[in-house]
Amino acid sequence: MLEMLRTELHCHNVFSNGHVGDLEPPFDCNVTVNEQLQKALDSKLDVLFVTNHNTLDGFKQMTDYKNSHEKFSNVKVYPAVEITTDKEAHVLVYGLQEEIKSSQSIDEILDAAKSQDAVTIAPHPFSLIDALRDDSLKCDLFEIFNSANIDIYSNKKAEVFAKEHNLLTIAGSDSHVASTIGRCTNLINSENNLDDILYAMKKGKISIEKMEYVTRREVLEHLQYKIENSKEYIDQYVKEFYPKYFRLFNSMYKFYMFTKNSFVWDVAFKLALFGLRRISYKINFEGYDPYAFRTRDIPTITKMVI
Repeated sequence: MLEMLRTELHCHNVFSNGHVGDLEPPFDCNVTVNEQLQKALDSKLDVLFVTNHNTLDGFKQMTDYKNSHEKFSNVKVYPAVEITTDKEAHVLVYGLQEEIKSSQSIDEILDAAKSQDAVTIAPHPFSLIDALRDDSLKCDLFEIFNSANIDIYSNKKAEVFAKEHNLLTIAGSDSHVASTIGRCTNLINSENNLDDILYAMKKGKISIEKMEYVTRREVLEHLQYKIENSKEYIDQYVKEFYPKYFRLFNSMYKFYMFTKNSFVWDVAFKLALFGLRRISYKINFEGYDPYAFRTRDIPTITKMVI
């Protein structure tokens, strides 16, 4: 029987850790399987796609846990992955049974997805770091709103782009902390089984139910988790890309650990957000280099803030 299935299409859990890629901190998310299922239940979700980075690890563990706890019986969990391309952009793949190798071209990844009759979505298509941008047109659906795109202009650009190209659109929570699961939801007109859901998505029988941004507290919670568990990664990254500033970064890290609950970091967050919004506007609406972050071009990035 056809239903309007309340669906979470973009979220992560602890099994994403260690799979994000060499250029990203290994610790991505601290949400446990139990926390994720409980929040899905509380949010009255019918369908949960957990889109961990570059791995299907966690899908079997989640379904096993769900099946052993009767209270989660009405929440259906289906396989999905967020895959990193060779250009550090991300693409979401739904309904795959075998993992697809990361660090391939977008065309190779999409061909592999098609061979499994999977559905693809372009997530955060105009974000500052991991966006497909124009390559989004190659995917089945398009994430017009990403809850974590707090720079705002990335989402505004996606909205304009979707209208220009008449794209099938969805909203994504991009949840990395438990409280943001179900922050964005979509309604799929389908029976609640994987094949029918994938078919409905491809045919555009999907609509956005809710779009809400993450809060400042939730952003800081995610950042703190990554920072406090990634000292080794941070050291290696700075030594490789900014060796002249290693001592400065090391001192800043120590200062952070001693003052992490201070209002200083709340002020720093506000300043960083101001800078990100200026950069995003210039990249997405004024034609500035969209790959400055990928190339670690600090002078260019700094100029965009000013």
